[in-house]
Amino acid sequence: MRLPKITSLYGRIFAIFWFTMLLVLLAVLSLPHLDPRKARDIPADHYQRILKIKDNTEKRFANESNLGKILFKLEEPRSKRDKRARQFLTDLDGNVLTTKRHPDFKLKAIKNFVTTIDAPTQPKQRLYGHYMVAGPLPVHLANQDLYMYIGVKWDQTPPFLLRLFDKPLQLLLAVMFVSTPLLLWLAWALSQPARKLEQAAKRVAQGEFIVDPELEKGTSEFRQAGASFNQMVEAVNQMISGQQRLLSDISHELRSPLTRLRMANALAIRKQGESSEHGRVETEAQRLEQMIGELLTLSRMQVDSHLNREVQPLSSLWEEILKDAQFEAEQMDKQLTFSSIPDRKISGNPKLLMSAIENITRNAIYYGEDLVDVQLFVENDTLTIQVSDNGEGVPDDELEAIFRPFYRVSTARDRHSGGAGLGLAITESAIRQHSGTIAGSRSQLGGLQVEVTLPILPV
Repeated sequence: MRLPKITSLYGRIFAIFWFTMLLVLLAVLSLPHLDPRKARDIPADHYQRILKIKDNTEKRFANESNLGKILFKLEEPRSKRDKRARQFLTDLDGNVLTTKRHPDFKLKAIKNFVTTIDAPTQPKQRLYGHYMVAGPLPVHLANQDLYMYIGVKWDQTPPFLLRLFDKPLQLLLAVMFVSTPLLLWLAWALSQPARKLEQAAKRVAQGEFIVDPELEKGTSEFRQAGASFNQMVEAVNQMISGQQRLLSDISHELRSPLTRLRMANALAIRKQGESSEHGRVETEAQRLEQMIGELLTLSRMQVDSHLNREVQPLSSLWEEILKDAQFEAEQMDKQLTFSSIPDRKISGNPKLLMSAIENITRNAIYYGEDLVDVQLFVENDTLTIQVSDNGEGVPDDELEAIFRPFYRVSTARDRHSGGAGLGLAITESAIRQHSGTIAGSRSQLGGLQVEVTLPILPV
């Protein structure tokens, strides 16, 4: 029978917790059976040895009737290196028989051991420090029935678990040794789906609305989060597709009567000749058609900017654009200067990136008095582009609003342009689609300075 797979995050945490607790519980329950400091049954080999000692003692003192002499000989001094077993005697009531006035550690151990024996007919053994006491064994000496206890120096290494519980630091290290692999596995199990979710969120932030089936794997909590994330991506895709269809339909419906209007105006001019009224109608019709085109450009850019992303050197994107802008400025008796382009690469939609910087630069040429300056520099994998002119500039309270669609600046900078107020909005959308920022400020040349920051690829 196969055990059910634990798919819940909390289930895995509880499983690891209870597994660790089970190990500790098993260790604690096994201690009484492993701890030689508890009274326990004598192993068979050790029991045979102490029986042999008992028999030898009875043979040694078989002809001795004086119990005091027997005790004196049993308690004779020995060297510390002498590891032979010692024999201790008690009466049937458990009183230790000795000739010593001041009992040493061994006699104290014997007295303590005697009090722990429940049934004299079942010999036990117990460790006191490094001294093992075993007994009782019924013995007949000096015409008396007595009990004999055997004491021997214990040099064996205590059990591993006992050493752990005797030394808290070692116990802590052992618990860490057992639990660390489990915790590392748990951390890995948590980080994998979390990392996938993070990568999916970054793709969405960059405009890539793609459903990822890998998000719906792992623990139940992450599967639910991944499924919800994919549902959100699908909903966004449907919303954007609906918006795109709506704008396409609006564009078609607007351009059809606009085309008929321009054709009717052209027929009127042919029949009646040129007039200021006919010229005004044609101009407004052209502006309306341009506005519709820019609206569609803005919409398509917001939807499709992630479809054509490439890794390009900065120079291949903007070097020719800046040189062409410099040439056009000279034709208008203006001067455009630009710094060297950093030797770095950027990931993005080349067409949008080129269009955004070209739009800002041409605006500066158009509105500048006679000077335009473009500076490009990199700091901490962030590219900064500053385009400054010495024109009339923009009022400080309108610097943030100039990037809104259809916003018209109150000064002559925009009134005489004839634009629809969508150029900078399109530029701002292109920069935002590449996780960048754009802001306007007062230029040191006296006009407007537009600053763009874009993340670039690390070296």
